[in-house]
Amino acid sequence: MSTPAAILRGEELVLRYGRTTVVHGVSLGLEPGRITALVGPNGSGKSTLLRALARLHRVETGRVLLDEQSAAALSVRQFARKVTLFTQSRHAPHGLTVSEVVAFGRHPHRRRFSGPSAHDREAIERALHATGTTDKAARPVGELSGGEMQRVWLAACLAQETDVVLLDEPTNHLDLRYQVETLDLVRDLADQRGVAVGIVLHDLDHAARIADTLVLLHAGRVHATGTPREVLTAEHLTEVYGLPVEVTTEPGTGRLRIDPLGRHPVVRTLPITPKETLA
Repeated sequence: MSTPAAILRGEELVLRYGRTTVVHGVSLGLEPGRITALVGPNGSGKSTLLRALARLHRVETGRVLLDEQSAAALSVRQFARKVTLFTQSRHAPHGLTVSEVVAFGRHPHRRRFSGPSAHDREAIERALHATGTTDKAARPVGELSGGEMQRVWLAACLAQETDVVLLDEPTNHLDLRYQVETLDLVRDLADQRGVAVGIVLHDLDHAARIADTLVLLHAGRVHATGTPREVLTAEHLTEVYGLPVEVTTEPGTGRLRIDPLGRHPVVRTLPITPKETLA
């Protein structure tokens, strides 16, 4: 069975900050209904590459294509109807409610000077429900915690209803429950809506869990790409992260388990009984 063509593609991308090259000739494509995760150490170029795909970082050489068209040739509105980016650097606007912030996601689809349509309102409600923020819709965003605000911005991205979703560390600042729910939501975007997802993750266990394709970056270059089992090997990870890494398969579930081996091994002790505690 043939794989779908990439809807968003970067070809031989060279990206710089000033005179320093941080991404060296990287090519990758995002396909409908599939999740591509970018992983690697700090400074490997993951977020910069994602921002270049979103047209927020200048491409020194190479090109970004959307539906086989040059992304640079599209207007901001045309591009935003197809691609949305979730980043962590957004600042909560004061004086707005949660639902008003989520409504920002509908701006590329609305005509100038027109109010929200019935479809806009439905999209906003769906996004609030999917991110567990419906009960906060009327609250001022200034009252929210960092984790709650993270989910509100994610809801705004979902309300945009694009064919491509780019996510830069969407599980940061979230507690365990919402980390799991966010990853499930990302998987649903690909499986149920056919969205092409590009996601930057530091947590390799998370990447192994949800990615169809992994791109392991090191010093701005692709070190390995393929399925999680092909990429997340002890050899690849030990070389890229610079410390011994053990990769095993959990019995029963078949999931990959990734254990960095530090200087201090984990010491497992027997549980202390109440009698021992009082002694």
